[in-house]
Amino acid sequence: MTEPTSKAGSYKTLAVRLPNALHSQLELIVRVDGSTMGAALLAAAEFYVEAKRSAPDFAAKAQAIIAEAEAEAAAAREAVEALLRPEGTPLPGLEPDKGAKPSPRGTK
Repeated sequence: MTEPTSKAGSYKTLAVRLPNALHSQLELIVRVDGSTMGAALLAAAEFYVEAKRSAPDFAAKAQAIIAEAEAEAAAAREAVEALLRPEGTPLPGLEPDKGAKPSPRGTK
């Protein structure tokens, strides 16, 4: 499990909606343990992360999400680069149509 640190910005604040009965049970448990709701919820989140990390199909699913994110980032990067290219510069990998004349902007 991770240990809390005192560095500013090392935590994210999260509002959690719990059913009343679960909240009451959790409140009793932390009082008995002499702990806090925050500590209990942190422990629960760490337990959940470890359980998911240990799941047999987790790594494959995570790799698929990483690949999708990388593809989206590449597409976004290409879009920004296209905006910064001088007008009339062809996109990399595309051959300009040698017989076509560029049409004036605003016409179809």
